[in-house]
Amino acid sequence: MKSDPFRTPLLLALASLLATFAFCAGCADSSRTVEEPAPEPLGTLPLEYARQFSIERFEGGYSLVHVADGRDYALVPRGAARTTLGRPGATVVETPCERIYLAASAATDLILRLDALDRVACCSASPKDCVFPEARAAIDSGAITYVGKYAAPDYETLLNRDCRLALESTMITHAPKVREQLERLGIPVFVERSNYESEPLGRLEWIKLYGALFGKEEEATAYFEREKKKVETLVASLGEIDASRRKKVAFFYVSSNGYVNVRKPGDYLCKIIDVCGGVYALDGLRLSESESNALSTVNVDWEVFYHSAADADVLIYNGAIGGGVASLEELFAKNELFREFKAVKTGDVWNSTANMYQEIGGIAELFSDFHTAISGDYDGPTRYLTRLK
Repeated sequence: MKSDPFRTPLLLALASLLATFAFCAGCADSSRTVEEPAPEPLGTLPLEYARQFSIERFEGGYSLVHVADGRDYALVPRGAARTTLGRPGATVVETPCERIYLAASAATDLILRLDALDRVACCSASPKDCVFPEARAAIDSGAITYVGKYAAPDYETLLNRDCRLALESTMITHAPKVREQLERLGIPVFVERSNYESEPLGRLEWIKLYGALFGKEEEATAYFEREKKKVETLVASLGEIDASRRKKVAFFYVSSNGYVNVRKPGDYLCKIIDVCGGVYALDGLRLSESESNALSTVNVDWEVFYHSAADADVLIYNGAIGGGVASLEELFAKNELFREFKAVKTGDVWNSTANMYQEIGGIAELFSDFHTAISGDYDGPTRYLTRLK
């Protein structure tokens, strides 16, 4: 959307002034703002796998969300007195949330699983980049407005669409001025961190957080329990896998500069490989101090990768980056030495689909697909992995 270059700054300045005035007016109104005493605590939301957030519950339907990046969010029921629940620095978010600006693609799937897509007003994914048909249709119909990339959203449209919460990915840390501007305009910012979970079911358990945001706690818990049961059933069917029967598996992609990008040992995908009867090919990878960060991947030299994965029983190419590879010939175009790899000679090379990371709610199917690739039982169809020929 192209805006009038003179009108937009004026509108933003006016909105900023109004947001400041509204905040100050709310502070002066004791019927709307309460800091002390906070409502009585009722305990914490039970979490089994997620470690990147926690939720404390309070009387009156209030909740305090603490995220591992150090930020707190006070969830205040609509129409109730504003309070930071004893955390002066907490961001106040009115619930059930509506008029969402969705700039975290990982949240889309969980929002769909909760049947809450109608709560989204704007997004940062263009129709051609959106992997979810329902969301793409909503954008095409105008129910959801595309406002540009996360690093340069159309603030005027966000204001015109009355957005009341911005759901951002951790990429927003690279655009701090965007976050500052959103908050200046009175739009609270919540940063989604499900991709930092080290447990596969920990990523899925973020659906409980969205249940709290959208007033769908029961639906969120029910969905999590169903998917967890599917995973547990698969794991139980595998039984104890002897070390001699485990297959060596590499998950990677080749970067444009020739490096090979691999998962760090202990990553949630490495744990899926382990559960499904594999051994991650780069389990012994040693990371430097600078590489020991929160990111789940690391670049390694071709020599390091070749030494670790040339004898791997299964190769899985990360198709979420650059579209992946559609055939063995495309893989060879990355590096001719792939022809020497054991998995290439046995036909055990796979490409993951672009939506494997996006569809958090499909974690049970992801387990099943990895088991298919690792076990060699190719009878049924796979959703997230495609075998290369």
